[in-house]
Amino acid sequence: MAPLPQLDLAVIGGGASGFFTALQYAEMAPGKSAAIFEKGNQFLQKVRISGGGRCNVTHACFDPGEMSKNYPRGSRELRAAFHRWQSSDTVEWFARCGVELKTEPDGRMFPVTDRSETVIDCFLKRARESGIPLHQKHPLAGIVRDGDGGFLLEFENLQTPVRARSVCIATGSLKGSSLLDHLRKLEQTLQPLVPSLFAFNVNDPRISGLAGVSHPNVSIRLERPNTARQGPLLITHRGFSGPAVLRLSAWEARDLAAVNHHFPFIIDWLPHMKSDAIESQFESNRKNHGAKLVRNSPITPLSRRLWERIVSGSGIEDHMTWGQLPKASIRTLLGELKSARFEAEGKTTNKDEFVTCGGIERKIIDFRTMQSRNVPGLYFVGECIDIDGITGGFNFQAAWTTAHIAATDIATR
Repeated sequence: MAPLPQLDLAVIGGGASGFFTALQYAEMAPGKSAAIFEKGNQFLQKVRISGGGRCNVTHACFDPGEMSKNYPRGSRELRAAFHRWQSSDTVEWFARCGVELKTEPDGRMFPVTDRSETVIDCFLKRARESGIPLHQKHPLAGIVRDGDGGFLLEFENLQTPVRARSVCIATGSLKGSSLLDHLRKLEQTLQPLVPSLFAFNVNDPRISGLAGVSHPNVSIRLERPNTARQGPLLITHRGFSGPAVLRLSAWEARDLAAVNHHFPFIIDWLPHMKSDAIESQFESNRKNHGAKLVRNSPITPLSRRLWERIVSGSGIEDHMTWGQLPKASIRTLLGELKSARFEAEGKTTNKDEFVTCGGIERKIIDFRTMQSRNVPGLYFVGECIDIDGITGGFNFQAAWTTAHIAATDIATR
């Protein structure tokens, strides 16, 4: 019988974390063999669509402690991990490979080309130069330990099993994955898989017809303390999106899944202004601009269209002037500005926002190596772990960091 194909490293998943693991391993262990197995017909698909096709590679935050605060799940583990590989290391690696990154005002970092294809071309070129075989349409059909401490892997579209000394699971989200049964057989436990980073579906006359209107900064929270998140907000055809909404969805992902994404929430349209400051501005308008229509007096930075809708949502008619405005209407308007209540009736997950909360339980992984604590030689990187970040390049940075740590350990085995 012919000997089985032998690999030092089999990477399961041809996405960001899988490619980076294989590329880092090839750099650290020249002469060793590694291959990437992707179940789909395209590599690096999430890289392709990320950031609207621009690829938000990382975030310009270079302090591990501060960086780790952007992860609703996994912040403690990543704080230590970022001391091993952080955003500055990512920037330097890409620069060494001919991909220069630029920083936008909000800290997000993109290729200067503004094209995801720049990153994809870089990875594919490096894989060719490193002699890493890339297998598309090869779903994993079986994984068992062999007698030598390695693994036997069966793939669809391969007639012969593959023997691998180490296996790295880099599949991205495990939601609906055929790997779940294989991982459970290997006694790898999982946290429940639910969506994170999603927009809120809202059917409310106060925002009807305002799709495309944005606001630079709101505070949005659930109807309970200590849930508020701030950032820009975008009104869509379906409801609300934008960084503030996505952040709230990330931090509260499990609780919102538990209520099937139907829940009330509160928006403060002017978090930079206290209520008494807004009341003083209203009083000044009454005294000094009494003949001016309320609907024509937006408070900066509210857009005119959004202000008009907030005013009408407060029950104030279009012809009402500041001088005519009763105190009860002023109180209602203040409430609509500082604590407008809306009802979410489901979620919308855009392709470039899709992230899963949950995955391989963090406590069964040694984050010094990314190796399973109970199956030597089995590694996990990227989003298949119960780690997720808010929008802004944080999920990719977690992928690069965990991949580097895993590759480093595998190279020394």
